[in-house]
Amino acid sequence: MNNPNPIDAAIRLLETAVDPETEFYNRPVLAQRALSALRRHANAMTLSGYQDAAATTALYPERRGIEYTALGLVGEAGEVANKVKKMLRGDYGREELRALLASELGDVLWYWAMLARELELSPDVIAQMNLDKLASRKERGVITGSGDER
Repeated sequence: MNNPNPIDAAIRLLETAVDPETEFYNRPVLAQRALSALRRHANAMTLSGYQDAAATTALYPERRGIEYTALGLVGEAGEVANKVKKMLRGDYGREELRALLASELGDVLWYWAMLARELELSPDVIAQMNLDKLASRKERGVITGSGDER
């Protein structure tokens, strides 16, 4: 079951506020709640918005874009794993790891977004498809285990 995004929730509030069946005295309250939700999320970045902004910083061979971004993604994910390994070894604690990984995860995100762009895939669609797949697996009791087709 998908959690509604804040914009969709605000739209539903507004639809209820203008519904003639809604009690008259509730309409301003519902409209105000919707407006507050929209203001809180007016500047929220979407994954597709991130992809568009990140693309302005992309400098790599266009003819080898898929290979370049896929290898970059794996390399950055390896850097994340290496930092976690060093924490396990005792080189630094959880809070230091958190600070170090914030930057590395940003690099993972960049390469992921650019790989999706090279494949002409929308990051928002990828994210929703993944959530739908996981929700289905959970509902069917097969979220654990292995294999793509569970």
